[in-house]
Amino acid sequence: MTTDDPSPMEGFSEAVLAWFDQYGRHDLPWQHPATPYRVWISEVMLQQTQVTTVIPFFERFMARFPDVATLAVADRDTVLAHWAGLGYYARARNLHGCAQRLMTDYDGIFPNDYAAVADLPGIGPSTAGAILSLSRDAPHAILDGNVKRVLARYFAVPGWPGRSAVARRLWTCSEAVTPRERTGDFNQAMMDLGATVCLRRPRCEQCPLQSGCQALAAGETETYPGRRPKRDKPRRRTTMLIIHGRDGILLERRPPTGIWAGLWSLPEVPESADTADHWVHEQYRLTIELDAEAPAPLRHEFTHFSLDIQPIRARVTGDGGIADGHRRWYHPQTDEAPGLPAPVHRLIQQEEPLQ
Repeated sequence: MTTDDPSPMEGFSEAVLAWFDQYGRHDLPWQHPATPYRVWISEVMLQQTQVTTVIPFFERFMARFPDVATLAVADRDTVLAHWAGLGYYARARNLHGCAQRLMTDYDGIFPNDYAAVADLPGIGPSTAGAILSLSRDAPHAILDGNVKRVLARYFAVPGWPGRSAVARRLWTCSEAVTPRERTGDFNQAMMDLGATVCLRRPRCEQCPLQSGCQALAAGETETYPGRRPKRDKPRRRTTMLIIHGRDGILLERRPPTGIWAGLWSLPEVPESADTADHWVHEQYRLTIELDAEAPAPLRHEFTHFSLDIQPIRARVTGDGGIADGHRRWYHPQTDEAPGLPAPVHRLIQQEEPLQ
């Protein structure tokens, strides 16, 4: 059966909406009120991140940045600090840039035009559809990861959804089943269905679409959607210095591109350095004493590689200065946390002042 056959679509949206009215999620914090701004922030946070993780981040973010104007004028470090722990920090940088663009081009108000919203920094087609449908009930389809899973199984669409040809076919399916009325409820229902029922190991007995699901009929629900082609993850290594000074722990800002771009991190000793203490003296004009006992190494997983971090603890023993905008001292017990990558935050949190 192909997606051109109208029969798979018959009754699809009605079944999904009936399920949503009874079992869907109606009390998520961004639903009350479901303004374009709140929906936008939630949708960006929910990319690559589960709802239960996002909720406390969303509430803290809203308390600090309640509207587009507040976010647009905020210092980027403050935005990154309120994003710290969610990962994929390009999302936060895009949020900040998008808020500024909304203020400049649209007086801080999301436009009604779908193409204009999709063209904003960090948004794209599915997030644009979610913003406009969930906040204004505009008739636009979506295709997030949960929706891909539901549609790939229902229509037995083979292949990994990360491939452009597979994604295009799933978009065709999504547009075909999305109703023009109650679109916002339908899109929320599809996300809820993928998040609570059509899981990696699906709960088909609870699904409102089981009678028409082609994967279920063929006994192949775990075949769809196709898996990402497996690759061996490369492993990288780095040495990070936890330097204790009178005013806290030494941090430096990461470069504007690459991993953790723009965040504050611990100094990393290059492999070419003779010794860590000599390198620190050359770079920072600080004299340090290395702790004889190194903390346990830490592994951090990125999407495309693993990073093994070997921390080295040290204390400042002489005078010196690091006065510039790219380096600072941070005292975890008294200072407001800057934007820190998750593994760096963990390393610092387990530190105690050296005696």
